[in-house]
Amino acid sequence: MNATAATSAISRHPALDGLTAALRDLLGPRCSTSEAEREHHGHGESYHPTKAPDVVCYPATTEEVSRILTLCHQAKVPVIPFGAGTSLEGHVVALHGGVCLDLSRMQRIIAVNTEDLDCVIEPGVTRKQLNEHLRDTGLFFPVDPGADATLGGMTATRASGTNAVRYGTMKDNVLALTVVLADGTVLKTGGRARKSSAGYDLTRLFVGSEGTLGVITEITLKLYGIPEASSVAVCSFPDVGAAVSCAIETIQSGIQVARVELLDETCMRAINLHNGLSYPKTATLFIEFHGTQAGVEQQSAAMHAIAQGHGGSGWRHAASAEERTKLWQARHNLHYALLALRPGASSWGTDACVPISELATCITEIREHAKDAPFPVPALGHVGDGNFHMGFLIKMDSPAEIAEAERLNALLVNRAIDLGGTCTGEHGVGYGKSKFLRREYGDEAIAVMRQIKQSLDPDNILNPGKVLPPASP
Repeated sequence: MNATAATSAISRHPALDGLTAALRDLLGPRCSTSEAEREHHGHGESYHPTKAPDVVCYPATTEEVSRILTLCHQAKVPVIPFGAGTSLEGHVVALHGGVCLDLSRMQRIIAVNTEDLDCVIEPGVTRKQLNEHLRDTGLFFPVDPGADATLGGMTATRASGTNAVRYGTMKDNVLALTVVLADGTVLKTGGRARKSSAGYDLTRLFVGSEGTLGVITEITLKLYGIPEASSVAVCSFPDVGAAVSCAIETIQSGIQVARVELLDETCMRAINLHNGLSYPKTATLFIEFHGTQAGVEQQSAAMHAIAQGHGGSGWRHAASAEERTKLWQARHNLHYALLALRPGASSWGTDACVPISELATCITEIREHAKDAPFPVPALGHVGDGNFHMGFLIKMDSPAEIAEAERLNALLVNRAIDLGGTCTGEHGVGYGKSKFLRREYGDEAIAVMRQIKQSLDPDNILNPGKVLPPASP
């Protein structure tokens, strides 16, 4: 991370001294202006330059969040929500200084309704914490982005993950929210019913809003029964195109895979080196099946036959729970494994999503553009739903490498949009992808989004500079 020094914004926000005093009165030692804490809260897990907030607050309740926002609204000082700091597109960077609202201490699991298969949690609860709490209930929460992000952050970015092909993304699994608006108003967006045709869908409005419309303080989530049986298979392919084509045919055939992950030859080399494994260093699919024992065996056999038709070889099952865990842990740690391939490099990670029929075309074309890049460009993805990632392992002190990464990122995003896709399938927009939003949606849709933002946050204090592109001159 190429961190810049934390900067004071006293001169930028004339009301900051009085606001800080009021926040200290409210929170005591849970309001900090220390340089170390400010710097820590000025970046996520991305290549974007850092920018520290002026103040960091640690609220513990919805009421405290409301009072903080009321004070910031009165002072017209920006507020940037912060979870675990795992975002990838500059979501938490304090572009204009202000108050960072660290929600990590709001960790209550308020209710688990086992008969209704849902729960109510606070935003600081992480995915792993929730599933550990649920372990003895026979239920689990499936959305798995890899990083142990907070569920508040996952909701705010409309996150996805490895098993979205079976269980959906955050937008499919959030039933209702409690949100604090810019002026401190507390809003509930719905109840626990599995469907409703009453009024506008405010829940979907805030899911994916990245802290620009309100601050999420409670989340009602769907839960699922732990499957009777699960099985993991690994299969190698002659190239990325063959692996993607196998995944597409599998989905189109109605085989209900729980996960189908693509890793190219660079990823497989990194996984082997980092984890002491010995998989073939070629395009590979990691596949997981859920269901009854008979159903899992039937699904696996059907996909194995499809894989053979696409040149797949070395089909093997992870026989034990320990082996399955090791395999998926290797996948989740891929970011660090890839960095080890080029010591001193940073990973510029990007993602896009296209209709699955266009996935092989999109990945193959961008890989062709990247073949002469002066740095590794691994490709991977949750190919069951058309979402893929590319990483640019660049030296951040090299202007030439940064320029080439920017070129490849723009090529990827624009090609995905041309193919009927989106500039981001799960990382979110932040400020890194905001420049592509107008091309994806058009001026009319952007104008409507601006009207929504203006209505809910007229002073633009909520995570300013994120999601919406700069206004046209």
